[in-house]
Amino acid sequence: MIIGNQIFPDYEGRKIRLTEERWLHILSHPEMKELSQLIPETLSKPQIVRQSNTDETVYLYYCYQTQTIVGEKWLCVVVKILDNDAFIITAYLTDRLKKGKQICPTQ
Repeated sequence: MIIGNQIFPDYEGRKIRLTEERWLHILSHPEMKELSQLIPETLSKPQIVRQSNTDETVYLYYCYQTQTIVGEKWLCVVVKILDNDAFIITAYLTDRLKKGKQICPTQ
């Protein structure tokens, strides 16, 4: 795992930035250390993508994980997408998907 500023493509080919500061924030949570390598995969091959109900520029990329140190959970990567920039805000494990407009797969 490389910590530093990185760029990963998402499922639509968008370039998503992950800054060193955000990497360190994500890795400060012990349950995320073993899953950090799954962040790029969650962006490029999400099972579900939803648009946030509270901020229309924020998208939640989800991929279900069957084995984490806290059991079966959804890995959620939170991305802010602006007209000429896109970057990861955070990533975390959750039991439930947040409500919001489903973007992928389309319904």
